[in-house]
Order: sequence, then C-alpha cells, then structure tokens
Amino acid sequence: MDVGLGGHRLIHLGLIDTLSADPDFVLQHVDSLSLLARHEYKQVKALTDPSKQAQDLLDHVIDKGPTAAEQLLQLLRGKEMQDTFPNLLFLKELTVNDQRAAGEKGTGTTCKDGSKMVVEKDLMRVAKNIGRSWRAIGTGALDIPSVKLDQILEDYPHSHVDRVFAMLRYWSTLKRHEATAANLHSLLSQDDWALPPNSIDFLLDPILDP
Repeated sequence: MDVGLGGHRLIHLGLIDTLSADPDFVLQHVDSLSLLARHEYKQVKALTDPSKQAQDLLDHVIDKGPTAAEQLLQLLRGKEMQDTFPNLLFLKELTVNDQRAAGEKGTGTTCKDGSKMVVEKDLMRVAKNIGRSWRAIGTGALDIPSVKLDQILEDYPHSHVDRVFAMLRYWSTLKRHEATAANLHSLLSQDDWALPPNSIDFLLDPILDP
C-alpha cells in the first residue's frame, strides 16, 4: 500500500478511532488469520479501553512487517468489515505499493545512495545461515532487546529458521530506511558474531535492471 498502515499517522489514528467501536470483533478476525502471537492476543483481549485495544492490535500487526500489514489491510477492505465499520470505505482507495510488492518478490528497491533495501527473500536466506548464536547476534550486532528475543522464542519454539527470520524481520521493520542489504552485511561481518563471507556476500550483489 502506498502509505502503509503505520507510515501515515492520520490514517493510523483514523483506524484506531473507527475500530474502537468494536475492537473485539476485529481481534477475532485478526486472530483467525494467525496475525497475532498467543501472548499478543491475550494482552489485547485483556484491555478494557477500546481505543487502547484498537491501537495495540494495529501496532502488533504493523510491527510484524509489510506482509502482515497487507493482510490486515485486505481484511479491513473485506465486505464484513466494511459493513460493520462504514468509515473504512476510504481504505479501498489505497493502492498497492508497486515498489513494496516488487521488493517482496525479490527484485528489491534502491535507496538514494544506490544501496538496496533488504527484502524477505534476503532475510530468509540469511536466517538459514545463522546457528545457535542467533541471540548473541540479535543483541550484539542488531541491537535487539533481550525481551524481544524472548518473545520471538516464545512465538516460534519449534522452528529455528522461523525464529531467526522473525528476528531479522523485526530488525528490518525497526530500522526502516536504514535496513539496507549493505548495512545488514556490515553488521553480520563484525566481531565475534561474524558469519562466513560466503553465507552473506549475496547481500552485496547489485540489483539487476529488469
């Protein structure tokens, strides 16, 4: 989407105001799409302030990255949501961001300095090359709080690759415009947590013109 659910504050605030009319209804639908971890669902469910419920629900999904945000957008554009919340009609006017869609397919987008933004395909490839030192890499190289890593471990207790991918995706979401492939390569090449060059050098490959 060209503005993103989290990237435009007025839209974000408008959604909070609209969805606070019946946040439990939205929560159940979001949960049915598995867009929330179990502890996130319980945390939102336990809130008594409808506006706070709507805000935390949106924030949790947006923090998971563009794919989850797009799923939420599609849900809110659906007939059931539109019938329940007529004010959501404006969402149908939002168009899919061609650059973001291209990035998720792996073609990449380019920053002003010529470096490419990391895409989920890159993050998954890196995740497969990170072993048991993932927590040390998360805290030491990526500056991710230990409490966030604990949450990721709770969310993905059985799949190491999914766990590491979630960590890298969180870093990408957190850094936004700084989440370039070159920056990630640099961070993963430092000090005691440096990865073998042949496992991350692909991040420096140039973007090929279509």
